[in-house]
Amino acid sequence: MSTQTSGLAIETAGLVKTFGETRAVDGVDLAVPAGTVYGVLGPNGAGKTTTVKMLATLLRPDGGEAHVFGHDVVREADRVRGRVSLTGQYASVDEDLTGTENLVLLGRLLGHGKKAARGRAAQLLEAFGLTEAAGKQVKHYSGGMRRRIDIAASIFNTPELLFLDEPTTGLDPRSRNQVWDIVRAVVAQGTTVLLTTQYLDEADQLASRIAVIDQGRVIAEGTKGELKASVGAGSVHLRVRDAAQRPLAADVLRRTLGADVQPDPDPVALTARLGTAADAGTASEQAARALTELAGAGVTVDDFSLGQPSLDEVFLALTGHDTRTADDPKDEVAA
Repeated sequence: MSTQTSGLAIETAGLVKTFGETRAVDGVDLAVPAGTVYGVLGPNGAGKTTTVKMLATLLRPDGGEAHVFGHDVVREADRVRGRVSLTGQYASVDEDLTGTENLVLLGRLLGHGKKAARGRAAQLLEAFGLTEAAGKQVKHYSGGMRRRIDIAASIFNTPELLFLDEPTTGLDPRSRNQVWDIVRAVVAQGTTVLLTTQYLDEADQLASRIAVIDQGRVIAEGTKGELKASVGAGSVHLRVRDAAQRPLAADVLRRTLGADVQPDPDPVALTARLGTAADAGTASEQAARALTELAGAGVTVDDFSLGQPSLDEVFLALTGHDTRTADDPKDEVAA
């Protein structure tokens, strides 16, 4: 395995980690291109955090191998640590210190002089929109501010590879968008980012390639378009005016499209996923015919659309459950 000559930041083969009887990571293969955001998508307990900890040299693999920029994570752990940084699921800064004090302390620990550490701290606080809060104790920061100061600490020395382990868990939409902007800026400066997340929209927004992981295994990998195309040519989304007509609408869609029809949480909404055999043109023809059949059956339709499958539908099709399902405690064991 030669990552240095292959343009890959990370390359793993058959990576395994067990905790007693629990096989937290079960033969994971990854190939992460340098200079990109690579998403690892999966539910709680899928093995995402355990994988990151092995790649960051915090856990020793029980099987397989992993290289970061060509360096073996076991035999060359020190070389790996010199090129990576990790932002975990929980803020690692000292809550009793101010934002400035946290960053200056870190800078000094990394070998910077006092003046250089203060200069870099001020630069990061400004870049992350934290200048006004620089003199406040971190325990008084909002959740979004804590994530920003944590990421700032992770890139005090700009790493070649940054691990972001569920960086927006628990954040409000505005704070999530701020973190996404930071990730994009970090990658624009040449850093590779491996992002683990259970939020499908986050992977959709940021990642150029995505590995879908479930029960410790990679069950699918590719670009967003490739993953969406793998489960169908498109999805029909329908809203009927009267909830009582939804069962009739579902029957019409099944008969006309020959597709699996799922009721949405909204009592007047349905989703039908077209099969992989249909191309874009065929999907459009099927959708138009379905709309005609619905009208003929007396179903009043308020909204009807045909679009590419969402990552939510991809994950559901691949695993049989959504990303919020925590059906085993693997990552919790490893945390």
